Amino acid sequence: VRSRRRGQNRLQTPAKIVEAVQDLVLTSSDEVVAGALNRNGMRTGRGNRWTSERVMSLRLKRGIPKHSKERQGEQGWMNLTDAASFLHLSASALRRAAEQGEIRAKHPLPDGPWIFHREELEGERGRKIAARARNQQNGTASQDPDQLTLFNETT
Repeated sequence: VRSRRRGQNRLQTPAKIVEAVQDLVLTSSDEVVAGALNRNGMRTGRGNRWTSERVMSLRLKRGIPKHSKERQGEQGWMNLTDAASFLHLSASALRRAAEQGEIRAKHPLPDGPWIFHREELEGERGRKIAARARNQQNGTASQDPDQLTLFNETT
């Protein structure tokens, strides 16, 4: 059994929560991060619910920078809504593509926000997803000319 290092105790915040906070502050304020942690049933090291003050304290102790809209824009991080708007498609279409691994995205918590990087959206994968979504909206989703339609035209 490994012994604890100096300063470690059973009341420490688990590493997976610290990693989730590092990812979530890329696009979200402390208040939003606290809400996401609570929705996922995560507690502080002492077993308390998360508040914006507790998230701020964790950030300060771990050297995690505060969320900043300016830094978010400079670094190119976007939440699901912003990324979908950037690609001109619905949020559900982009979420499905991310869930299926068609585009890379961070999803630090099962019931939490998706985080996208602008470079990924501007790349080949992002262009493919946007083109496919536009084709589906135009009714040209199938490229196979021999494919039969589901409904017969009756006029």
